[in-house]
Amino acid sequence: MAEAKYEPRLKKEYVESIRKAMQEQFSYANEMMIPKLDKIVINMGVGEATADSKKPTVAAADLAAIAGQKPVITRARNSIAGFKLREQMPIGAKVTLRGARMYEFMDRLVNIALPRVRDFRGLNPKSFDGRGNFAMGIKEHIVFPEINYDKVDQMWGMDIIVCTTATTDDEARALLKEFSFPFRQ
Repeated sequence: MAEAKYEPRLKKEYVESIRKAMQEQFSYANEMMIPKLDKIVINMGVGEATADSKKPTVAAADLAAIAGQKPVITRARNSIAGFKLREQMPIGAKVTLRGARMYEFMDRLVNIALPRVRDFRGLNPKSFDGRGNFAMGIKEHIVFPEINYDKVDQMWGMDIIVCTTATTDDEARALLKEFSFPFRQ
């Protein structure tokens, strides 16, 4: 007997309704032109890494809990004396999500994490790069439910970049609105 393959809720929603809505709105010539999510890159820079070399490891562990995937430790490319930074010193962590993990993370981001952000008034609708990719920053990583608030000794911010296959910012904005991204009015 074959096992039923798990499919994320947002991916199902994309296939069943979001694709149709995008087709109606932009009237694409064929089905393959409809934009979709490509990947989500989460980056966590740890500025205090110069003073304590264990900080990037702790940040990577938190990032692994949030993303559900092992992150890569990022290292300094060159030395900067003013920042007491040496070449190849660990200074942060990053992870790239694709497929099911990407949809699961997006679901938790939109429905759980962003509503928990203090003084949240919506995402900036102008934070697109001109090629259909959206970037945003979160000041505190504790908004994610995977992080135990009592065990956190330090708060770190993170950059989240949502990459789409859209060719223009308007198409990407429409796609993310369909995924119920809370953009500011």
